Amino acid sequence: MNLQPLLDALGIQEDANRVLADDLRTQLEELQARLREAETRLEHLAITRKTVTGLADRLPAALPYLPEHPDYPPILAVFNDATGPLRARDVCDALDHELLPKNIEGTRAKLKRLVKLGILTEADTGSFTRKQ
Repeated sequence: MNLQPLLDALGIQEDANRVLADDLRTQLEELQARLREAETRLEHLAITRKTVTGLADRLPAALPYLPEHPDYPPILAVFNDATGPLRARDVCDALDHELLPKNIEGTRAKLKRLVKLGILTEADTGSFTRKQ
């Protein structure tokens, strides 16, 4: 009986399976490297979360919502420069608005809105300051 064809067929299958095993080992090494990278990123994210959580009580409170109107930033700039309470008339004067009743009343309405939003406080009736 001639075993050579059988041995040749076995040799071909061994070679094919050896190539497959080598290929799978390479894939496994690549996957292990990717897994290590992912685990390192997870570890860094956990450290970052812990750090941010630990610092959260030291962060300033979120800024309140400011209506999108071109008059509000200049009004707040006036209060940033002020050393004491301001009246609507003072704000109009600082913004170089004419001191007409309609301008003063419009500014007073904006100041009242900023009080409702928690950005300003009304120290006395008609007297406004920046909320601390």
